[in-house]
Amino acid sequence: MQRFGTLSFGHYGPLGGGRELTAGDSLRQAIDLAQGMDDLGAVGAYFRVHHFARQQASPMPLLAAIAATTKNIEIGTGVIDMRYENPLYLAEEAAAVDLISDGRLALGVSRGSPETVVRGYEAFGYTGSQDPRGADIAREHFDTFLRAIEGEGLAERDPNSPFGGGNGKQRIEPHSPGLRSRIWWGAGTTETAEWAGRMGVNLMSSTLLTEADGTPFDILQARQLDAFRAAWREAGHPGEPRTSVSRSVFPITTAEDELYFGGSNDQDGIGYIDGMRSTFGKTYAAAPDVLVEQLMQDAAVMSADTLMLTIPSQLGVEFNLRIVESFAKYVAPALGWKSGALQPR
Repeated sequence: MQRFGTLSFGHYGPLGGGRELTAGDSLRQAIDLAQGMDDLGAVGAYFRVHHFARQQASPMPLLAAIAATTKNIEIGTGVIDMRYENPLYLAEEAAAVDLISDGRLALGVSRGSPETVVRGYEAFGYTGSQDPRGADIAREHFDTFLRAIEGEGLAERDPNSPFGGGNGKQRIEPHSPGLRSRIWWGAGTTETAEWAGRMGVNLMSSTLLTEADGTPFDILQARQLDAFRAAWREAGHPGEPRTSVSRSVFPITTAEDELYFGGSNDQDGIGYIDGMRSTFGKTYAAAPDVLVEQLMQDAAVMSADTLMLTIPSQLGVEFNLRIVESFAKYVAPALGWKSGALQPR
């Protein structure tokens, strides 16, 4: 494990007792959390994207704010639903954020996860899908997006334009030359992971896998990572791709931690997503030395170079910073993470 960061689902709404976390609260807390994490060194802040739900829906303004107020932290998404995206507009926004951050954007995209609405992407104007889950639209949008960030000319220049014009085709602007190497595809199946490897993009292995044959989640996921890397090599792509997995990991160092996370489920879960029998990863909650032993036995955590810690959105910035700091001090170094001295908060 070379890197770790937080994966926020960005939930907001009633908290009970007359309290409420508003959309504005959620956004501002995300910025504050990222700024606090920036002091910890080589960590990242990643955000889930969901439409028609009380979660982060348009991540680029948030990522731009974080990019402008941090120096080291990797920022990204896990993942943007490509069924809902105008690929050229997304390419422009992604390039702008990448330039603001000096190349710290790790943009995760995919077909998307189950929604709270029926074919919501059609309400955004993206119709004509022949797939019940819109996978064909997502792949089509992704292909155009990749061509755009690679700098391919996509619109015919107007030779009569008073604003530059010329002949040939014009690429989108702004253009960030290194962005293509920092695009990730979120995969929930081995087949999709292999496709991502052939495409030459990095892999974000999902928080669940639409496979359930009794094999432990971490083994299924490690096999997925291996298949992805094999497909990458067979396609002849240069260098080594990056891979990430996400886990719920809570170092218990205080009575408050024990209150919230003691007795958490420590078994894989089995359920149905999009009509498919799926496997969900377990929660890790224990004293730091126990966590180290447990995570070192997690085949996928030890195989991936990046670990995303799913954090509870409703417990506030200070609580989550303490979770991250405890992980950075007591757990991450034993898993392979190296960083400079932690800065005091």
